[in-house]
Amino acid sequence: MRGTNSARPKFMAVLDLGEQPFFANKSRAFWNLQAAGWAGVTALYSVTVIANNQPLSLLFEVLISTLTGFSISLLMSVVFRYVINQRPLVTWVTTVAVVFSATLLYAYIDTWVLQTIREGANETAFAQLMVTALFRDGLLLGGWSALYFAINYFVRAEEQADQLIRLEAAATSAQLNMLRYQLNPHFLFNTLNSISTLVMLKQTDKANAMLSRLSSFLRFTLINEAEGKVTLAQEIDTLKAYMDIEKMRFEERLRVEFSIDDDIVDALVPSLMLQPLVENAIKYAVTPQEDGADISIIAQRAGDRLRVIVSDSGPGLQATTPDPKLSTGVGMANTRERLLQAYGEDQRFDHYARSGGGFEVVIEFPYQTKRSGGETQAISAPDNRSAVSPVGVVNA
Repeated sequence: MRGTNSARPKFMAVLDLGEQPFFANKSRAFWNLQAAGWAGVTALYSVTVIANNQPLSLLFEVLISTLTGFSISLLMSVVFRYVINQRPLVTWVTTVAVVFSATLLYAYIDTWVLQTIREGANETAFAQLMVTALFRDGLLLGGWSALYFAINYFVRAEEQADQLIRLEAAATSAQLNMLRYQLNPHFLFNTLNSISTLVMLKQTDKANAMLSRLSSFLRFTLINEAEGKVTLAQEIDTLKAYMDIEKMRFEERLRVEFSIDDDIVDALVPSLMLQPLVENAIKYAVTPQEDGADISIIAQRAGDRLRVIVSDSGPGLQATTPDPKLSTGVGMANTRERLLQAYGEDQRFDHYARSGGGFEVVIEFPYQTKRSGGETQAISAPDNRSAVSPVGVVNA
């Protein structure tokens, strides 16, 4: 039943000219914002004094006021840093109480300083100045508190989003690795069994050849990154290394034909994308038939997309075969899942029984090359001396 689905100078090591996010260092970011904010308040109040033709002696009061606000806000940040991690009710009740208390203290200090500068001010003037200072300082500290919480929540949201992205990437990588490691155990068992048989028959040359090809194929399979892409030429060479192993088992019963357009050999494809499809064809088309079957791999460009067709001349889907979607096989399901991981919904995966007999799988996805923004792997395809360059129509 078929399945669906050179050394570096020391000073260069210290001097890092790379751009870092503003909030990468939270402590430094806080002090930068704190200094910039209160410097702005000082500048605003000073301009107001000068624009209103008030005595320049008030500039001294402005300096004391902003230094006082700077100091009080530092004390507030200590409390806020603690309560921000508490339950919402505790956070907001404590915040309101802290802002109210800080405003009273700030307004009293401002009023006392201003009254001291204005010698002879009476108690009535003190009360009036106190009311004005309460309003002004309350707005200032309230705005400072709102910015403190807003910036902290923004930074936390960014950190959570980054963590979510990292977790999703890790999950995707793990899933891709799982798919990559779903090599059919029967393939490994049968290959090793064939090697053992050849050794027993003292056909050491064939056994060494099969073992060498198996080693090359597994090296490429296990070392290459699961989420990476390779050129179509590399993919075909790797597939031929796999086919050479199988041809030593099935001999003339396995007949493979490649038809690859000359202008698409540099196209990028998910590594080992075709191997599960061909393995599926061998299992359901070649193995059950005494005379074996023909397997065809066709790759062509369709506009801005790459189309790959894998077909065989096997029995296809028999009338008694259950719905392929319900199959527990991993051949086509593996490829379908990897296409979804690599391209999302921007891909096509179809399979059907051909009218003249046999089975066919058609996949399509965006045509990409290294120059168009794709990435290739550093691991080269296995050395396949018996394979022909995947250009034109060749027989494996």
